[in-house]
Amino acid sequence: MAPARHQPGSSRAAPRAGAGSGSSARAGVAPRAGPRVLVMMPTWLGDTVMATPALRLLGETVPGAEVHALATAGLDEVLRGSPVVTELHVARSSRFHDRATACLALRRYRFEAALVLPNSFSSALAMRLSGIPIRLGYARDGRGFLLTHHLEPGRRVAPHKGWALVSAVNYYFEAARALAGVLGTMTAVQPGPLELGVTAEQKRRADEALRRAGVGPREASGGGRGEGGGFAVLNPGANNPAKRWPAERFAELAANLTRNFGLSVLLSGAPGEARLVAEVAGRARGMLKGAAGARGADSPRLVELPGMGLGLGVLKAVIARAALLVTNDTGPRHLAAGFGVPRVVLFGPTDPRWTTLPGDPDGMEREAALLAEPELPETEVADDHPDRCRIERIESRRVLEACERMLRVGPAEGERGGSERGARPAAPRRPT
Repeated sequence: MAPARHQPGSSRAAPRAGAGSGSSARAGVAPRAGPRVLVMMPTWLGDTVMATPALRLLGETVPGAEVHALATAGLDEVLRGSPVVTELHVARSSRFHDRATACLALRRYRFEAALVLPNSFSSALAMRLSGIPIRLGYARDGRGFLLTHHLEPGRRVAPHKGWALVSAVNYYFEAARALAGVLGTMTAVQPGPLELGVTAEQKRRADEALRRAGVGPREASGGGRGEGGGFAVLNPGANNPAKRWPAERFAELAANLTRNFGLSVLLSGAPGEARLVAEVAGRARGMLKGAAGARGADSPRLVELPGMGLGLGVLKAVIARAALLVTNDTGPRHLAAGFGVPRVVLFGPTDPRWTTLPGDPDGMEREAALLAEPELPETEVADDHPDRCRIERIESRRVLEACERMLRVGPAEGERGGSERGARPAAPRRPT
């Protein structure tokens, strides 16, 4: 994730001169217990999920608050079924015209306050058209005058330049905390875990996708204790090619998880990454050919997901049932985190501190973050050292060891984010 999307800061929200406080007692508006708040969500998959603790903060700490989210089309599927959103609204895209159209249409809700999480000038301008009396966000991109209250983003200490190194979770959470303060609630609560949910329709479509993929009922539920089975999701793509671990290593890992751990492997990717996924699948099948003799109907499988036409909502529901996710530093990592799914995340050349995630409530560590350069001094940012921190430096051995460790931990039990998970999978078989 490029730092420029969510650079950090924190300071008390500064009101613009003449900013109003808003009122819920307006003509034609039904009385309600607390304020109605509109949150304009980020435009990236990972950032959308990393904003869920901020949504929960507003819903839990501001008495009687209704928390509405405005998401762009496609990303709305990520938030459907969420336990932290009162109502979800959709803009056709993140372009100014589409956001402005959505904000104008939302005037009828008579929101008391708005939180603008994207950093762009156009997002603040679109929200200004909503007529919402309290509009809070970071003073980025010259947009401070469009906000009634703003936070100043932090900067790195000299001689370093750029934005302060703060996790996107905290970046969004501090903005929500500031808005809660403006609405009269001061809180010192810290961010909780990422939270997602699955709708009944998303679950039905995920069931169908797994059946088409040849993943059996036991695998689809994560397998059972002492039974083996289950499936892993591997995500070899990323928007930035420099963040992609080599395809041949993903193929080697897929073959290893299938052959030695008894896991089916679902290879995930955006539609534009279908060729990359096919390359990984082809290499892995070549490694497995003839290795296990005749394969029965219940044998572990290699499945290419891009060709199945799954949207983000269905992919979310599939990942929610996985025994393991292995991914580059990209959006599926956050989908897995939203359901407590164990994951191995490969970082290079981006710095993992931009996207540090809160731990799970049960105290179990379900993320193994593998850094291309673990010895980089804390005063340095990996993004500034693309060669030293190139992702190819992550060895296959480290990834396989991390997979085995995460499989032993297992997914979060029971419900997480409003969606039931299957049983925890058995510990993997040792490689032979």
